[in-house]
Amino acid sequence: MLRCLPIRSELHFASMIKILLMLCGLCPSLYAQADIYKHVDAEGHVTYSNIPMKDAVRLNLGPLNSGGGKTDGSSPRTSSTPAGFPRIDPNTQKQRDNKRQIILTDELKNERMALDAAKQALAEGQENPETFKGQDGKTYRNVSKYDEKIKKLQDDVNLHQQNIELLEKELGTAR
Repeated sequence: MLRCLPIRSELHFASMIKILLMLCGLCPSLYAQADIYKHVDAEGHVTYSNIPMKDAVRLNLGPLNSGGGKTDGSSPRTSSTPAGFPRIDPNTQKQRDNKRQIILTDELKNERMALDAAKQALAEGQENPETFKGQDGKTYRNVSKYDEKIKKLQDDVNLHQQNIELLEKELGTAR
């Protein structure tokens, strides 16, 4: 036989379910606090694991700083170059920088010429509208084809202008 619970018990049951669900939500954070073990085998291969292994060393890692900023007032670490890293003498670097600047200057000159040609093509395109002859023998303008042509020519001009800006910016930082 089925018995009905009083309303008070149903409310108590609902609050218990809520508490149980909140506790279940906290369980994954317990796994995040697992220990880390480091194992080095006979060939020197290093394995990190959260499962203890024979001859593995438990690593004592401090809490992770997830604030994004520095907690102490220490200065940032400077990256040092490795001992075997090849060094370039300043004369060679200056020659490379000069070559790079010459290349960028040539590219800038070529882009300016291409921009002039693109502007000229745009002006010519604007002067020559797209036309067609109808069945009645009259000449009509094809506006959509004209707009498409002008948009392509304008995009070409914009591209060359952007390239010039980028090259000038690059040359400005190189000097």
